[in-house]
Amino acid sequence: MSTRLHILLAFCLLSVLTTAQSKYYEAYFPTANVTSIMGDNSTIWFATYGQGIMQYDIAKKSWTVYSSQNNNAENDFYYCIAVSKDYIWGGSSDGLYTYDRKRNTWKKRKFAVGGEYGNWIRSLYYDESTGYLWIGRFKNLTRLDVAHQKYDDFDLTINNDDRTNNFKFIKPEGDNYIWFSSEGGIYKYDKAIDISDKTSLEFFSSKENGFRGEGDYVSVTSLLSEKDYLWFGCDEFVTDEKPQFNVGGLYRFNRKATWTRIDKRSGLPANGIKAIIKTGSKIWLAVYQFDKNTKSEVGKGLVIYDKRTGKVTPVNLDEIKINSLNITALYYNGLDIWIGTDKGLWRLEFHNSFAEFTKKKTKK
Repeated sequence: MSTRLHILLAFCLLSVLTTAQSKYYEAYFPTANVTSIMGDNSTIWFATYGQGIMQYDIAKKSWTVYSSQNNNAENDFYYCIAVSKDYIWGGSSDGLYTYDRKRNTWKKRKFAVGGEYGNWIRSLYYDESTGYLWIGRFKNLTRLDVAHQKYDDFDLTINNDDRTNNFKFIKPEGDNYIWFSSEGGIYKYDKAIDISDKTSLEFFSSKENGFRGEGDYVSVTSLLSEKDYLWFGCDEFVTDEKPQFNVGGLYRFNRKATWTRIDKRSGLPANGIKAIIKTGSKIWLAVYQFDKNTKSEVGKGLVIYDKRTGKVTPVNLDEIKINSLNITALYYNGLDIWIGTDKGLWRLEFHNSFAEFTKKKTKK
């Protein structure tokens, strides 16, 4: 074989390997219903509804599963998760579960205040700068001083509307603010003021001062914070009886008075937003449609919104072998994109390009 042919074959092999790496993905736990993803510098944690909590060690590329089946945890059903260097917290419908990372032990906390649904925990956020764990419950917001193990409950009900005290999402904005989303709107909390002082809170809803006045209520599921804008992903819940209850969509807010909505008219396949992440100038959105007949959420896959052009590009889930349109959670740590679904978990190596993930489906 000639030297020239050797070089040509080597070049072809290199091209194949490079292409394979650029679209590299791995699938895990094909029957897991992933509900939440959170990470730190060394590990990534996954809450599931039915298979416990899973830990991925980034350096070792190894897994640890905490579940009743593995006899290292008593609960398998979680809605959310939060992470610190000392603890992992899992929110369930039966209270707060805490894993002590040093002692390798679990404990459960139940809440007396809040009635029947007071122990349904739907959102968690650990603020490392203050040492507080914020706990969003179906009824009431709770703050845990982790160092002193002191719990404080807060009823944030506005105008006797219980929905404004039903919490489902918590996210920080930089170092100074935390957003608490309820089923009736979203609160912006100024950390410089104790939350027991109501002047620390600013409330946004379709009835008050935000979201273009669209919908009877606004229920925010996800938030991205940038220098110039905030992006809010919202629930969709519409029926023949209540066609404007939650209209969904992705809202861009300039922190002053201007709200812009991205929805089906902008190219989204549906108006329900389950989760969002950002990679450069792109926003990845897990979308769903609320079915009026079955009163349930129908997954519509994953799309990428280009902030510069306004173009919406569907992600070809077949290309990365995702077999469910119901995307339940997204997480990006600067290296990998983690995609949680109701039928498993996927990890994508992200190389500053999404061309491989947005290929058009091939005709069969």
